Amino acid sequence: MRVGHELPPLEIPITRTLIVAGAVASRDYQDVHHDAEAAREKGSPDIFMNILTTNGLVGRYITDHFGPEARLRAVKIRLGAPNYPGDTMVLTGTVVAVDKDGTTEVRVVGANGVGNHVTGTVRVALPAASQTTRPAVPSAVPSAVPGGDR
Repeated sequence: MRVGHELPPLEIPITRTLIVAGAVASRDYQDVHHDAEAAREKGSPDIFMNILTTNGLVGRYITDHFGPEARLRAVKIRLGAPNYPGDTMVLTGTVVAVDKDGTTEVRVVGANGVGNHVTGTVRVALPAASQTTRPAVPSAVPSAVPGGDR
């Protein structure tokens, strides 16, 4: 692994199912993550993804690239533009530091049609044998429901 290495982009379709399932799985019952009418009453055009779902997707992006032995050591993210249903978030990453012990820091950006949804850095510990580039990962998150609600 070297500074400047770019991870392949990962496209994630933002569906209602993904937004609601992520909120429920993380026990975030705020109505803006599952009730479109309540979200509109609070000034949003629709429901939107919560930060815990975003955090999980960023972690998945990193571990899919570096492999099952990779260990997330720190995830520091900031949200920007909301992820609304019907959009696609594209995660990209660039290695910005590699320590002597193989711990790697990756700058991550998740952009959608509105702007940058998430920016930040992830520090990941890599076993010595897996400090090379891994094969590309699938380009989309499968829908949680067959036939999905895209």
